Parts: sequence; structure tokens; C-alpha cells
Amino acid sequence: MKFHLFYLLGLLSVISFADSASNLICYYDSTSFLRDGLAKMHTYELELALSFCTHLVYGYAGLKAGTHELFSLNVDLDMFYYKDITALRQKFPQLKILLSVGGDHDVDEAHPNKYIELLEANRTAQQNFIDSSMILLKRNGFDGLDLAFQFPRNKPRKVHGAIGTYWKSFKKLFTGDFIVDPQSEVHKSQFTDLAGNIRNAFRSANLMLSLTVLPNVNSTWYFDIPKLHPHFDYINLALFDFYTPLRNPEEADFTAPLFLQDEQNRLPHLNVDFQVNYWLQYHCPPQKLNLGIASYGRAWKMTSDSGLSGLPIVHDTFGAAPGGNQIGSTEGLFSWPEICSKLSQNSSAPFRGDKAPLRKVTDLTQKYGNYALRPADEKGDYGVWLSFDDPDFAGIKAGYAKGKGLGGIAVFDLSYDDFRGQCTGQKYPILRSIKYFMG
Repeated sequence: MKFHLFYLLGLLSVISFADSASNLICYYDSTSFLRDGLAKMHTYELELALSFCTHLVYGYAGLKAGTHELFSLNVDLDMFYYKDITALRQKFPQLKILLSVGGDHDVDEAHPNKYIELLEANRTAQQNFIDSSMILLKRNGFDGLDLAFQFPRNKPRKVHGAIGTYWKSFKKLFTGDFIVDPQSEVHKSQFTDLAGNIRNAFRSANLMLSLTVLPNVNSTWYFDIPKLHPHFDYINLALFDFYTPLRNPEEADFTAPLFLQDEQNRLPHLNVDFQVNYWLQYHCPPQKLNLGIASYGRAWKMTSDSGLSGLPIVHDTFGAAPGGNQIGSTEGLFSWPEICSKLSQNSSAPFRGDKAPLRKVTDLTQKYGNYALRPADEKGDYGVWLSFDDPDFAGIKAGYAKGKGLGGIAVFDLSYDDFRGQCTGQKYPILRSIKYFMG
């Protein structure tokens, strides 16, 4: 009897491990269809990726201020494109296709806090959001909704010298920590209630509900994890962009480190491991969590004061470097094929100057991430410092997620992976590496 009990427990543990890291959530930014040249992504170019993906998250819808209704951010595109996307299920019948709302794309300068206003709205006003969501999803054949609400972000880290660090510590004795949202405890409870109401309505309509925690949104402020997680089918933690050239223009560091590198006064929570453990500590089932990985990199402009080594933290940077030639619209942003094209393949290539490639530095510890650099020239020009997850490091993170027993990986997003195979001839190398290491 005892032998059979141990055998059963062992079998259950194997099954549990086999079921972990089975989700591959693929985000797709529909605006990539509107890009020019090699960055333009057609619907048919999704199909190879969808042979790996378990879920496709289409972004992005928006929230109407005042009425709190869900609506398309690009009606001219979406009125036809929604159906084209959901029709992909005919070729991939096991694929779940969700519509995401928010995701940093719903920019409304007149109502920057409209997602908070939705939480504060009365039950009747919130029902407008629920009803409009169900209509839009059902009418266009989506399987569910992803809540990527744009809540207020952490205050960016500031650069402090020795005197500045001392003064900051002294000042905190009187002012306390910086509070982005004084009503965060109220909003946390309101978000839990809203999620529960959405879940109840969606259950009767056979619709899924997922949550995306955007970068630098403090989970302690808005997510009552023990009460919240039962309302969602899964939760995607977008664990990247801890540092960006827009948030941290004066110093460059790893944008998505796996673990804390406990030196140079780094903040202990700006790493993947801390964030994952926080959700697990508050009893979120690991199989509900998906680790978010970016398929793009962030680049800072190095100056003549930034030095030559490139060893992070890199000080005296000057904001974002010029963006990639293909994406182009966002300074300091490079897709994976753009990164790959800039990395040096020639040991005799020039070290500095506008013609010099970037020199890759591989993280042999597999703890923090890779980076590449081109020091500024004698005049202080053409310097670049770039942090990124290449296919190899994305695979390392997939292995981490599997070891933690997480539900899987969420990729942000397909249009930044090498969907044309420009770098090595292999299409979707980041996605393939993740799938391989997930097993």
C-alpha cells in the first residue's frame, strides 16, 4: 500500500511538471500591418508563428472616457481585420484568440487616468464596459478579453552620487516613499470587484479573461493577488523595460535582468525573479502565471563620458539612441532583426564611428542578460548601448519559467521577432528558442 502511495505521488509530480510551461502566449500588435517596408507584417506571416503559439493576443482596443465602453483604436483597419485574425482558427483550431485593451497603445491625453476612472465608476457605468466588451468579442469571434489596463507606473529611478544618495535617505525620514497613487488600496479593491463582475458575465457567455501586468506597474498597489487570481484564466507578467532610455535617460542598465545583481545601489525589485516570487508568495497558482519576454531591445546614446567598457550600469548616457531603421517610430527601440544586423560579425570591424557595428557582450552567468555597445567617438558622437534578450537568453528564461512550474511564456510581440528570417534565414528565432526550451 505504501509503495502504491509513493508511486502515485511521484506520478502526480511528473504530470504536474509536464503540464508546466505549456502556454505560449503570442502578442500581436495590429499596427505592424500599417508599417512600411520590411517592418510591415501581413496576416499570412502570422501562420508559421501560430504553429508554436497556444494563444494569440490581438492588440489593442481602447476605453472610451466617460461612457467606459470598449472600442477599436483603429476602426478602418479593425472592421475587416478582426475577422481575418479570428478566421485563423480554421487552420489552428486549438488556438485561443483574445483581444487586449490598453497595453500602452490607448493614449488619451485629455483623460490620462481613465482606467482609474473606470475602477471608481458606479456599477451601472462599469456594466457599459462589460456589455460593450461582450458584444465586440462575440460579434468578431474572439475567445476572450485581455485586461492590459494602463495604471500609474513606478517613479523612475534617479541617478544619485554619494552626496545625493545620503540626502535622499535623509529626506525620506520626513517625506516617506514616493506615492504615485494615494488611493491605491481603494483602487486595488475596486479592481478585484470589477474583475469578478467581468468574470461572472463572461462565464455565462463562454468567454476567457486574462490579465496583463504592464512593465513598472507596482503589483502591491493594484492587485490583491489571493482574491484576484481566481477571476482570470491566466496572468501575463510583462517583466521587461525595468530600465528604458525614456525613463532613465542618464544611466543605462539591463532592461530585463533575470536576477538581482546586488551592486551599484540597484533596486531589489527590478528583476524577473523578484516579481515572479512576489506573485507566488501571495498564493497565485504558478500554472496561472506566464513570464513575459520582449522580442525587442532598448538603446541608449553613449557619450564621451560613458567610457569604453560598456559594463553596466553605464553612466552619463544621453537618453535614447536613434531607433531601428525598420521600426523607426520609437527612439531607442530595435526589433530583433534590427539588433542582429547591427552586431559585429567581423573582428577587424572599426571600433567607433558611424560605420562601426555593435560589439555583443554575452552574459556567461546567464543571470542578467546580454548587451551590445559602440562607444562614442572622440567628438562624443555615435555612441550606442543596447540591452536585449536574443534567442539564446529568451530560451534561458523559458527554462527558468519551466523550473518554477509557471504556466508558460508570453512573447511581446510577434512583429518584433524576425518573422522574415532576415538574420539567419530562420523565421521567428526567438519564438522557436522559447518553444524548444519549454520542451
